Amino acid sequence: MAFITSLILAAFAAYIGAWYFGAVEGNFALLLFLAVVVTGIYWLAERFYFLPRRRRAAAALETSLATRREELARQGITHVDTVDDKARDRLLMQPWWLDWTAGLFPVILVVFLLRSFLFEPFKIPSGSMMPTLLTGDLILVNKFTYGLRLPVINTKITEGTPPARGDVMVFRYPPQPSLDYIKRVVGVPGDEVAYLNKKLTINGQPISKDALPEFFDEDAMRYLKQFNEQLGTKQHRILNDDGRRAGVSEVEVIPFANQDACRYSVEGVVCKVPPGHYFMMGDNRDNSLDSRYWGFVPDKNIVGRAFFVWMNFGDLKRIGGFQ
Repeated sequence: MAFITSLILAAFAAYIGAWYFGAVEGNFALLLFLAVVVTGIYWLAERFYFLPRRRRAAAALETSLATRREELARQGITHVDTVDDKARDRLLMQPWWLDWTAGLFPVILVVFLLRSFLFEPFKIPSGSMMPTLLTGDLILVNKFTYGLRLPVINTKITEGTPPARGDVMVFRYPPQPSLDYIKRVVGVPGDEVAYLNKKLTINGQPISKDALPEFFDEDAMRYLKQFNEQLGTKQHRILNDDGRRAGVSEVEVIPFANQDACRYSVEGVVCKVPPGHYFMMGDNRDNSLDSRYWGFVPDKNIVGRAFFVWMNFGDLKRIGGFQ
């Protein structure tokens, strides 16, 4: 068993290494699920086979020790060394290959359940959601608000509350589902979303935005125009870059399903959101690769609602909730 366990652990290590160096597209949910299955099998084997066998061996040794003490007592010898007692402890000791599998099962199971059904941590990799979220923010994502989903296959098992305009949502990037993206929900099923000349309109109603003091982008070392915008009941800040044009050219668009629901021009884009899909945009409006370029997010790609910054090692003041 030690040799087989070594091979299994080596396979996990090889997969993680290949993922780290970019040789394969990693799937952490699948990796964690396999870890639960493997360690769970070892835990069951330990509980119902290996541990009882070690206890029987220890009990047999204890019986042998008791018989030996009785024999020595008849011979008038009352002082007995403890070497055999240490041997009993060694018999009960869990071998390394069980310690590294069955011993880790409870921890891995708890992490798997928390991550799959309650909260999942993410790290913000870019500035597309500035000023709401900054590069390096470590956030928590609520996995149950939009309905519970089975891990790995992402099949919804409870309905939950549908995403609303203004929600910050994590989802699987439609052109490459192995990647997780984070954007703001701008259009829900049935909405007509227009972003023309850097002005957002939903179902013919302009979305108001009030000017705020300029925002300093520390990464780019420049100032961007900042506004307060309200989508539904949620107020949030957005950025506009005067150096970027409003329009989206056909060359920039990644072909996507339901592409005929969008019309592109030098002024921007107008899209009719299909049933079961959502139109997503970054708060850094002119520096965000979002639904304007790759289309709608289907309900099956939803991961959860982002709601809390739990750490930013460069700025502890970032910790807290956001809209």
